[in-house]
Amino acid sequence: MKVLNRIGAYVLFMKRVFSKPERKRVYTKELVNELEKLGLNSVVLVMIISFFIGAVLTLQTAYNMSSPFLPRYLIGYLTRETMLLEFSSTIVSLILAGKIGSNIASEIGSMKITEQIEALETMGVNSASYLVAPKIVAALVINPVLYVFSVFIGIIGGLLTGLASGVVNYDDYIHGLHFAFNPYYVTYSIIKTLFFAVVFTSIPAFYGYNVRGGALEVGKASTKAVVDSSIAILVLNLVLTNILL
Repeated sequence: MKVLNRIGAYVLFMKRVFSKPERKRVYTKELVNELEKLGLNSVVLVMIISFFIGAVLTLQTAYNMSSPFLPRYLIGYLTRETMLLEFSSTIVSLILAGKIGSNIASEIGSMKITEQIEALETMGVNSASYLVAPKIVAALVINPVLYVFSVFIGIIGGLLTGLASGVVNYDDYIHGLHFAFNPYYVTYSIIKTLFFAVVFTSIPAFYGYNVRGGALEVGKASTKAVVDSSIAILVLNLVLTNILL
């Protein structure tokens, strides 16, 4: 029952978030700020993680190909498929749910306990829309970009590691990247990133917006936001995979 009440409160909260904004100029300025905070500040983290995951995928694939009858281009093929289908969409979104989600919950939660949100309401501003809508829109823009960036960096990491370790040569790896490529996999993964973007911004915002108490409650709200966002992403991943594939 408690879960249903929370879901209902979340739906009502999202209805407020997507109500018509009062001043578009202000929202545009907030959107630019959020693109920087959510996107540019996450690029380095995504780059580092994607590079090393691509490297590990290449090495693990090579070391598990014990049969001499298996062509070496499968190393590039499997690295590409893993980055395209799951890691760069789902795993990166889970990482962003931890990094971005906790920041959003803490930021909005701090504004709530210091009564800044009440001050916005007093001035006639739709605080939910003003604070949350730019974050969601920014995530919808930046998450597919981070996905493409992650795939590219992961493949480069796999190539460089494969060449440095000698487990695969350049021609075989590149052939594997082109082998049986299905462009729909990119579309499928980008669709997933859009859904995940809404999840890891709106759920933390919901928890932060509805926090009660002091700094301790803000910390608890941040933890709940990250956990619930991660669970929602995993459930959505299962549902979308079943529908789209």
